[in-house]
Amino acid sequence: MHRVTFTQQEQQSSTKAFTAALLMKLQNTLAVLGLLLVGSWAQLPPLPNITQPSCHSVEAQEGAQVALDFINSQHSHGYKYALNQIEDIKIHPRPDGTEVYKMELEFLETTCHVLDPTPSALCPVRPKQDTAVEADCDVALSKAAGVLSVVAFKCKTETETPDLPCVGCTKLIAFNDTAAAQLIQGSLDDFNRNSNLSAVFALLEVGRLSSQVVGGGPKIIAEYAIIETNCTAIDDGVCVPLNHTVARHGFCHSESLTSPVNCKIFQPLIQVVDPSVNASVVPAPPPVLLHAHTAGPGYSPAIHALEHHKLTPLHDPTASGLLSAESAESLEASVVLDVPAAPIVKRDVAPVAQPADAPVAGAVPLIRCPGRVIHF
Repeated sequence: MHRVTFTQQEQQSSTKAFTAALLMKLQNTLAVLGLLLVGSWAQLPPLPNITQPSCHSVEAQEGAQVALDFINSQHSHGYKYALNQIEDIKIHPRPDGTEVYKMELEFLETTCHVLDPTPSALCPVRPKQDTAVEADCDVALSKAAGVLSVVAFKCKTETETPDLPCVGCTKLIAFNDTAAAQLIQGSLDDFNRNSNLSAVFALLEVGRLSSQVVGGGPKIIAEYAIIETNCTAIDDGVCVPLNHTVARHGFCHSESLTSPVNCKIFQPLIQVVDPSVNASVVPAPPPVLLHAHTAGPGYSPAIHALEHHKLTPLHDPTASGLLSAESAESLEASVVLDVPAAPIVKRDVAPVAQPADAPVAGAVPLIRCPGRVIHF
């Protein structure tokens, strides 16, 4: 038996040769993979550029206004809302030349009922000490031919309480509170007996119930909507609410049966004839009161246990896929657009006129987002 021995120099030379061969094979493999990747990448369509304008920009302001107007038009019970803050905006271009705006917006409840014809811009926002109501909304808008329209939105509504303990501040109570129901019925009877409208009104919807601790004890404050019935006097018998399109509506505020109730009456939602020209006019479609308490489409007692009205939690009529399928009232989820991730490209926009309390240009640079808080 012969034993083969190698010198140390021969062993080192053999190891180097093996390593060199292994490296050459690895380089060849990487080169082939690189060519395959380059070829595959060349076949992919170019990724779209996602723009992120400032929350103070013209695009952001226009998108927020369109979203607010649309959501208020869809909100068919409770109160109108006002913009409080633009939290974020992203714009996704589409192959067909249109754009999708993805926006995160914060709204605050106003004191104007949805039946009140006052424009939302003129409606006072409910103060925080009166238990304000806030709505956080994700909104998807489409821009085609320069026109913005809402595609879908998702909102979560919750109350805002004072930052510090507030003695004497109002506290919300449930819509089915017994003492409040007695106050509403008594004050409405008083209104029907003493008004000169030649019509009896019935309860349509409880807007808001609250209690307040005062010197003489707890005080209940009731706000509620009313609708005209077919009766002309309170003793006419069973009164049936008129159709929403032709009935007068009203909104009442009452604090006790010993003080007069204050009701504001709104004219019918549809005006068949324009008195100025004595001709028919094209009417606007009336809102549908989904949570009417006594009559009307969508009557449901389920709302009675709530303490405040909620915005429509999810609106995606065409199942566009732009919003999460989960209800925003139970779980917040981000808006998912059906476009791939892409590089972010910021673009210059025209300067926006700033309010008097905005930072002076050049003094402190504005951050891109969120935008300024308008109310609180």
